[in-house]
Amino acid sequence: MASGNLEKTAIPPLAILDLEGRADAQLEPKLSSAQLKQMFEDMVRVREFDTRAVGLQRQGRMGTYAPSTGQEAVQIGSAAALTAGDWVAPSFREQGVLLSRGVKPTTMFLFFMGTEEGNRLPRKLRSLPYCVPCASQVLHAVGIAMAAKFKKDPIAVAAYFGDGATSEGDFHEGLNFAGVYQTPNVFICQNNQWAISTPRAIQTRSETLAEKALAYGFSGRQVDGNDVLAVYRATSEAAKRAREGGGPTLIECLTYRLGVHTTSDDPSRYRDEAEVQAWRAKDPLDRFEKYLLHKGVLVAGERERLAAEIGERLKAAAEEAEEICRNLSPDEMFTYMYADIPEFLKLQREDILAQTVSLEPGGRAHG
Repeated sequence: MASGNLEKTAIPPLAILDLEGRADAQLEPKLSSAQLKQMFEDMVRVREFDTRAVGLQRQGRMGTYAPSTGQEAVQIGSAAALTAGDWVAPSFREQGVLLSRGVKPTTMFLFFMGTEEGNRLPRKLRSLPYCVPCASQVLHAVGIAMAAKFKKDPIAVAAYFGDGATSEGDFHEGLNFAGVYQTPNVFICQNNQWAISTPRAIQTRSETLAEKALAYGFSGRQVDGNDVLAVYRATSEAAKRAREGGGPTLIECLTYRLGVHTTSDDPSRYRDEAEVQAWRAKDPLDRFEKYLLHKGVLVAGERERLAAEIGERLKAAAEEAEEICRNLSPDEMFTYMYADIPEFLKLQREDILAQTVSLEPGGRAHG
């Protein structure tokens, strides 16, 4: 079995692809060429989305953004293993998951541009919107799973979070509840080695994060998170178990955040560039591309062609989002928090709307 460079652990890690894209034939999932190509296209899309989003933020056209470059295999491998009937609860970095589920890029750009429109995801996609408070989405996912269990709805509910979230109370409360009530959850930890500036080494004394599941009475598994096939297989097995009433699973995906934590972060202040370069050599997109070239699913130059096409579509989506923002009224920020707006907020709204009218040509209200 191609194990790669994984942390020492008593829980056997799963890896299928080596760094040259050679697969362990005994573990290789049975996926069609069309499925493999779609997964690759989804990985390219999320990397191109990162490039576009970071560029917009640096130009002052978008708010703070959390890139997922280097973590594409976790997001796309797991999303591909879920069905349309399953639910997902993302954190703030799951661009790949949401795009794979069918969320429009325009909607995602709107979220990072600070509009409520970015939180309005079609219910049929069974995807919660981005969740910024660390680990709180774990509780949401467990609640959805408990509801599904009451209704005898045979689905899986996936929650995504980082290594830093495993030190939050919400993580422990959620996993304890899931273990006690055997909820149909798949907990997917993207262990990207850094919780902002806190390294994994001082996050916990546990040898792995996966083994934390054992304390709650269910299975934990460690996976090479830069191996999209390994993530797909581990998630498929965990989701199947959840749908069949076998309870929750914690999957720790060993990966690396190649870029900044968010666009307000400077990782050069706390980590060594040599470490970054060592992980860059394990790039999940490069590894999967080599595998697909070996299999004849891709031809040379196809990645570049895909990236160019996707880049153009994302450019159009970002421009569409900016046009929507230009036509929104500042009144939007007061609309969604309270059923009955408190008096102090009414005063603030009146003040802002008055300023907006004075700024518009001819005194016309904006929006």
